[in-house]
Amino acid sequence: MKQIRESNAASPEALAALTAAAEPVVIRGLAARWPVVEAGRQGHVALFDYLSRFDSGQTVGTVFAPAEAGGRLFYGDDLFDMNFRSGRARLGKTFSFLAQYAASGEQEALAAQSVPTWNALPGFAEANPLPLLGPEIEPRVWIGNRVIVAAHNDPYENIACVVAGRRRFTLFPPDQVENLYIGPFERTPAGATISLVEFENPDLERFPRFAQALEAAQTVELEAGDAIYVPYLWWHHVRSLDPVNMLVNYWWPAHNQGRGAPRDAFMHAMLTLRGLPPAHRQAWKAMFDHYVFRTEGDAADHLPVEARGILGDLDEIAGRELLTILSRVLAESAGKKG
Repeated sequence: MKQIRESNAASPEALAALTAAAEPVVIRGLAARWPVVEAGRQGHVALFDYLSRFDSGQTVGTVFAPAEAGGRLFYGDDLFDMNFRSGRARLGKTFSFLAQYAASGEQEALAAQSVPTWNALPGFAEANPLPLLGPEIEPRVWIGNRVIVAAHNDPYENIACVVAGRRRFTLFPPDQVENLYIGPFERTPAGATISLVEFENPDLERFPRFAQALEAAQTVELEAGDAIYVPYLWWHHVRSLDPVNMLVNYWWPAHNQGRGAPRDAFMHAMLTLRGLPPAHRQAWKAMFDHYVFRTEGDAADHLPVEARGILGDLDEIAGRELLTILSRVLAESAGKKG
């Protein structure tokens, strides 16, 4: 697979250029001077001691998988159950079990995932700052042992910094969705839809188009202090390679939150458009291409600015008014009896 390109981006301006290009980039040593990275270099005992200074004692989301899962957090055989248990636990308890597993070589998978630092680890963000982003972006902590997170995507821009251990990232552009064999929307291991392909041993008879996805894949192995920029909606598979691994990531929105979430529009389109006859779907595709995706340029160029309405640049007030109308229409539609 192609190696993800590397960059020396170290300023907000450089990050803006990366997000505009919408291509994954590795930034070696971006977090190398963090105190938590230095603690991790001394071993997991020093790492857990350092993190304990900030631990507020809150419970956080935690997952556990038996040894036979091989660290892969995934579905059970029927795509209804999961092969792991999830719940909430205090970080100190998670640290104790991870230290025990690291010492004994036990193969059970354990991870505290997407831990919000402002409440769970107050002061951590200030002690380990990321100058590329403003202080309004909350860092989240992911800590565990040899865990495998299936390929998924997020509706955010993302910078992930490896703090301890090594992680292997494998990324695919959004257009590879048809080759990744994505699982159900309603039941997911952690909220995001995931690829059903086992990357370490892909079944190409069951998932033949995955071979095409691999042709578009980009990969990299990161060490402590390294960071990766994962663009908006890029698919990413993450494998933790050591007995104790820690990552800090930053998500930030790539669009105006006041206008609603694109995923909501996507889900509504599946509800209203997918069941139409093929000719009708094709007609709506032309409308979306013209008005939404602007494949041939701005659809309102021929109109005076003052007459463009929804086709123009909506200000905050107009955007909220449109959301209100849509909310009312959807509520009325949901309330109708068949």
